[in-house]
Amino acid sequence: METEEQNADFQRLHQLIAGTGDVKGFVDGMTRYAATTLSRVTGARIECAVTLWRRKRAATLAGSSDDAVLLDGIEQSLGAGPVLEAVETSQPVLLEDTQTDERWPKYSKNVAAAGARSVLGVPLALGNDASAALNFFAPATGLFNQAAIAEATHFADMAAQALRLALRIASADLLAEDLRAAMERRTAIDIATGIVMTESRCSQDEAFEFLIKASQNRNQKVHDLAEGIVAGRSGSKGKTTTHFQD
Repeated sequence: METEEQNADFQRLHQLIAGTGDVKGFVDGMTRYAATTLSRVTGARIECAVTLWRRKRAATLAGSSDDAVLLDGIEQSLGAGPVLEAVETSQPVLLEDTQTDERWPKYSKNVAAAGARSVLGVPLALGNDASAALNFFAPATGLFNQAAIAEATHFADMAAQALRLALRIASADLLAEDLRAAMERRTAIDIATGIVMTESRCSQDEAFEFLIKASQNRNQKVHDLAEGIVAGRSGSKGKTTTHFQD
């Protein structure tokens, strides 16, 4: 059952999408909220980083602090640890004590030296194209109990929903930019075609064929040629007629 705090976290995550200009801004805020949420549950200062895997390569997207980014980078450099296992198993993975756990000895030694005594990896379900996980770091053992793990898992579910939405919006924005650029290119070609039709008294197909042949003869893109024709027409009708006769 969701608590008022969990509902507030969900609302804040979605407000982040509207309040930040890009995905990086969103994940920066997301890791801070995640760290605050687990700090509230455990009563200790918890750090958090988010790691993204694409094409089998990992990258730290953001962290609640510089220490979180540093700690997260240790696992990436070694290629083994609780977060990687969490992504592979799609389940939370707890490293209860970096001084006694023997599953990843080199990782545990390095993380302990950097100040983390316990680590919790929680996967984020993003779909087939990418994998991600939240990496929580605690300064002492016993903080990531069942209640804390349940809270981290619930937060990860909300964060994954919000991150998927942020990524879709980012993709839609890029698509919209591509469409606008395509429309601008098409508009220049359409205007140039109209100019050729008027000056040469020919059909639309003949005018477009002229643009294609002219672009090939000059080793020039059709769009660039069209822009030159439009610019020439705007500057001088005489220049435009001469331009057609080249």
